Amino acid sequence: MAKSLDDAALDQLFRTARTINVWQDRPVEDAQIRALYDLLKMAPTSANCSPARFHFVKSPDAKKRLSALAMEGNDTKIMQAPVTVIIANDSNFAERLPELFPHSPDAKTWFADPGVAAITAMRNGTLQGAYLMLAARSLGLDCGPMSGFDNDAVDNEFFKGTPIKSNFICSIGYGSSEGIFDRSPRLSFEDAAKIL
Repeated sequence: MAKSLDDAALDQLFRTARTINVWQDRPVEDAQIRALYDLLKMAPTSANCSPARFHFVKSPDAKKRLSALAMEGNDTKIMQAPVTVIIANDSNFAERLPELFPHSPDAKTWFADPGVAAITAMRNGTLQGAYLMLAARSLGLDCGPMSGFDNDAVDNEFFKGTPIKSNFICSIGYGSSEGIFDRSPRLSFEDAAKIL
């Protein structure tokens, strides 16, 4: 049975973790990227549909291609970070359900309606993007999620001719304390939640 994480782990994942804007000149190795994926893939999605697709933009050429499609400020972060991940959703995710959800042979048909498939891909792909950030933090990496980029242009540049569409991007690596904003307020339980 699961037990509570200690305060140090909770701090690393949530309480003291911050969005990073400036990055140390320190590489993220391919083995770390694979370890990160091997963690995030274990987290739940509807019917194990796993619609997210992750492009780890690491080479100087790929970073230039992505940064050219980002808003001012985010372009610099992409170039400085050792890796920026394009978190995208595959609208044809159901094609893999016979493999991913074998105990329900008809699972693929649940998503035959394109509208159902689209909302399922967006919901679960976004969840997987959040899992990516928690997995990165659990491995001692920092995160800088961003949405300031041209999704259509990114899709054309990186996913042309495929059913994959970008959702958001997230730089990962080793952050600097430089450029971190003061912690913004959060909504109280009473403002954001109810126990029914």
